[in-house]
Formats: sequence, structure tokens, C-alpha cells
Amino acid sequence: MTCIDNFSATYGEARDKFLAACRHAGARPVSYDHPEHGPGGEALATDVAWLGPAEAERALVVISATHGVEGFCGSGVQCSLLLEDDAPKPPAGTALLLIHAINPHGFAWLSRVTEDNVDLNRNFVDFDRELPDNAGYRQLADALVPRQWNEQSLAAAQVTLDAYADAHGLFGLQAAVSGGQYSHPGGVFYGGSRPTWSRRTVERIVAEHLSPVRRAAAIDLHTGLGPYGYGEPICISDDTAMLARARGCFGPEVTSPAAGDSVSAPLVGHLGLGLIAAAPQAQWTIIGLEFGTLPLDDILLALRADAWLRTHGDLNGEQARTVKQQVRDAFYADEAEWKRKVWARAREMVARAYEGLALT
Repeated sequence: MTCIDNFSATYGEARDKFLAACRHAGARPVSYDHPEHGPGGEALATDVAWLGPAEAERALVVISATHGVEGFCGSGVQCSLLLEDDAPKPPAGTALLLIHAINPHGFAWLSRVTEDNVDLNRNFVDFDRELPDNAGYRQLADALVPRQWNEQSLAAAQVTLDAYADAHGLFGLQAAVSGGQYSHPGGVFYGGSRPTWSRRTVERIVAEHLSPVRRAAAIDLHTGLGPYGYGEPICISDDTAMLARARGCFGPEVTSPAAGDSVSAPLVGHLGLGLIAAAPQAQWTIIGLEFGTLPLDDILLALRADAWLRTHGDLNGEQARTVKQQVRDAFYADEAEWKRKVWARAREMVARAYEGLALT
């Protein structure tokens, strides 16, 4: 057995491997059942494992499948943390909380979004207040998800996207497209109109498990952006104190979208806000660890295709299988070299997190 064997081909396999790894490590998993089912009728759930003292005041939280299909990577890392001999071990007084498949629907259905087409990493906003406005997205919405998905419509859409990039720069285009939007439910990077099941569940998990914790670090595992197999540690928060803690804990290579040195654009409604709100007594240090797969244009095209399929296409048609494979390939480099790179980097970042928590 090697770390490569800890990665899976389906959500069902990933869940089975995670639960088996929990038993191997002596952790008793807690399951939070999702109300819907997978494409084969299989049950969906978020599964949680706690390793360490029950009343630990320091904890590391590792989360997979915030963006459903990205769970192939995150699940492999979490299983490796439980199974591999070279996995870092929590220091005395520190616990490890593994949240496996927080968006199980997207994981099972090979989509980045939840069952209601919501990007969970844009869903943590106050829905009782006026929602953030993304004027750039409204300008690009019809081009991003056209009614027809063919060469002619995509070519026409590209003219609109290129014109926006010429006027606002490539980073301006990326921010308008991916920063988060609340106006087009059928579009990409939609933040929703209410808290999703996954948001409510992660808030419940954190509140239930971390009430004694006073210092917490979190690694939210993602894929897509950046060089192949490289894990970029990203501090999404625009809080300068959080950024300083993140660089002190995870290293000077931690990037900041707010500072413009990250592969990610600044985001609204990101998951880190939910972690902090659910355990406000803890001082948090939170990063997303983003593993590169394909070029940005390929990533965005796969997301747009998936949104088109959900909004205008036939989920049971031949084109659906093509789109789902496109999405899987965009967010999961199902290759041994990539998996080895992922585990090596994740192992390094977990070790740094433990060291940082032990020093405080």
C-alpha cells in the first residue's frame, strides 16, 4: 500500500476508504446524513473524525470537498493522514478534526456545486442583509452560460470575455467571474439565496466539536488553479492579522488574494467566515491549499459547461457524460505523480500547522 492507494475513483469508494481508515486509526466517525442520494442511489453523508484529547484547546481542522468534485484530492489526503506511517502526528494537547466530504452531493455527482447549484465557498454571507453586488458578473452572465453549448455560441461568448479582459485586465476578468455572485442562480460561482445544507452542517460540526478549543488552524483542500501538483497555501481572509498568523504558521509562501499575489481572486462569502462564526472563542489561522491541475481556461470552461448542463441541458443525455468527465478531469489529475505531489505537500503543511499550534 502507498499513498496513491488512498485516492479513489468515486465518492462511494472514497467514503468507504475514509470510514475504514477511521477504524484503522481508532477514531469513531460521526456521520451527518445528506437528504438526497447519489447517481447510483447511494446514501450521501459528511463524515467526521476526531483524533486527540476530547478537551483539547488546540486543534487542526482539515476539510475536503468544499467544492464537491475536488473531494477526490481531499479525501486521498485525509485517508493518508489516518493511514500513512509518515503522516504527521498531533502534538500533546492538540487534536485533529477531519471533515470528509462537506459537499457530498457535488462529490458524488461530479460537480463543484451543491445540490442547489451553490458554490459553498461563496455561501457564508448574511442573507438577512443586502447581498454583495457583482456588476462585472452581471455584464458577463449570458456569455459565461449561454443557452446553447456549441462552437458558434462559445466563439461568440469568447468575444465578450476577451473584450472585458481588454478593458479590465485578466485579473479583473477573473475577479468578475469567480469572486462570487448572487444574481444568477443558474450561473457559475453562485453564492445562493440562503444557507445551504453543507453550510449549516459545517457550522454544526465546528460548534459541536471545537467548543473547548482556543487556538485553531484549518486547511481547506482544493484543486484546479496553479501549477500541476503544486499546493499553493492561500489566505483568503483580508484580515492582515490572519495573514500574518498564516505566514508565521504555514510559511512565507502563503499568498493573499487581497494583495494580488495569489492564483485566486478575492472571494466573498468564503468558508473561513463560517468557521470563525461557529467557534468565535478560538483564534483561527485558516488557509486554502490549492493543487494545480489544468490551465485556467480549461478549468473555467469545465465550470461553465457544468452550469450550462444544469441550467439548459439534459442531465441524462450523452452530452452530460461528456461534461461530467470534463469536470472530473479539470479538478482531479488521476495520475500517480500528481497524487504523490499532493500527499507530500499536504503532509508538509499539516506538519507546519502542528508546529505552529504547539508554539502558541
